Amino acid sequence: MQDVHEDFARRASEGDVESFEKIFRSYTDYVYNIALRIVQNREDAQEVTQEVFISVYHNLKNFRFQAKLKTWIYRITINMAINRTKKESKMNDRTVDYNNASAPGNPLSSLDNRVEREHKESIIKKLLDALTPEQRVCIVLRNIEGLSYQEIAQVLNINTNAVRSRLKRAREKVLALRKEVMVNEL
Repeated sequence: MQDVHEDFARRASEGDVESFEKIFRSYTDYVYNIALRIVQNREDAQEVTQEVFISVYHNLKNFRFQAKLKTWIYRITINMAINRTKKESKMNDRTVDYNNASAPGNPLSSLDNRVEREHKESIIKKLLDALTPEQRVCIVLRNIEGLSYQEIAQVLNINTNAVRSRLKRAREKVLALRKEVMVNEL
């Protein structure tokens, strides 16, 4: 059975704007979340998301349906997010934007939950920042998005052994840094 999104992709590649809008609505949150985990900045993740869908729109006519649409969109997202990270890294010399805290809600009702969530997010962010963009992508796709090794290999257009190697190195690095980050946070 053919994926319904691929039907929309075929129609969108022929100029059907409504089909493209359905693709956009189906994948925009997912693309944003992947981009955010890689670029570690909400504004950059929004820009990457926009760039991804501009690219998808312009390149749908070249999509050959040999891979799943979802895999193709992931690959575009990953490549654009990595490129953005490398560009920002060069421009900002690895400075981190700490002004991306969640919008404040009712401080009396959820302060403890918010503080705990922000603390955990801060630790995760620091651990992910320590990884190379390629390692970060593999960790995000495997441990956060739940993709299999084979799916990650397809998304990144690398072999499964390369995925395993990147994940192994990333996990070793995270484990080595975890104690240090947690001690510094206390």
